[in-house]
Amino acid sequence: MKKIINTSHAPAPIGPYNQAVLKGTMLYTSGQIALHPETGKLVMEDIKTETKQVMENMKAVLAEAGMTFENVLKTSIFISDMENFGAINEVYSLYFNEATAPARETVEVANLPKYVNVEISMIASL
Repeated sequence: MKKIINTSHAPAPIGPYNQAVLKGTMLYTSGQIALHPETGKLVMEDIKTETKQVMENMKAVLAEAGMTFENVLKTSIFISDMENFGAINEVYSLYFNEATAPARETVEVANLPKYVNVEISMIASL
């Protein structure tokens, strides 16, 4: 049986999906972008601020499932410009202990929802 995870502390889905699904001990999150959960507006002053909002949104989804970044096994990062890799990585690294950081891929894509610069999804386990 799967359990749907949704929180008001992260942006509401903008389509027919949920913020995350918990199946047994495994959590599968949808991608998060830099939408502010209270205002619904994009936070895109610069790539570091945008990435921080994405990670804070993901933190809220994980918390709703009773997890933290320590539970994350795998992340997928989609970026619109590989030139932003270093700045995104700098912010991303603040949320993980390097010694126990999850597996990850980072992929440059042509476009992302709402034409943002970064989207991140995660797989975590209790």
